[in-house]
Amino acid sequence: MTKLDEIKYVDWQFKLNDIGDVAEGVEDINQCIAIILNTPKGTDPHRPTFGSNIYKYVDYPINVAKPNIIRETIDSISLWETRISINKTSVEINGSTITIKIEWTLKSGKTSGTAEVVL
Repeated sequence: MTKLDEIKYVDWQFKLNDIGDVAEGVEDINQCIAIILNTPKGTDPHRPTFGSNIYKYVDYPINVAKPNIIRETIDSISLWETRISINKTSVEINGSTITIKIEWTLKSGKTSGTAEVVL
């Protein structure tokens, strides 16, 4: 567990569901992506356009839902997570579970990562 006095990065945040630990570096960006995609637009009163509208497509046929979820993912992350460039996005729908995989690269360096968000 990383303590507050052990933080090495400028960008960091408290880790979700892990009291006292912090997310920094790649883990911070992946957590930001998960927060963006899991937040329905209009639910943050101070930022009404924050989040995504992915939830609107959960009842669509798979061939219609996938491209809309990918578009919504790219649009939302591009708007709210400006530190990265998206290289590839894929969606898997298995029953009632939607898994979104995002491969990204940091704009200011060579760091890259893969975020997996399950809805």
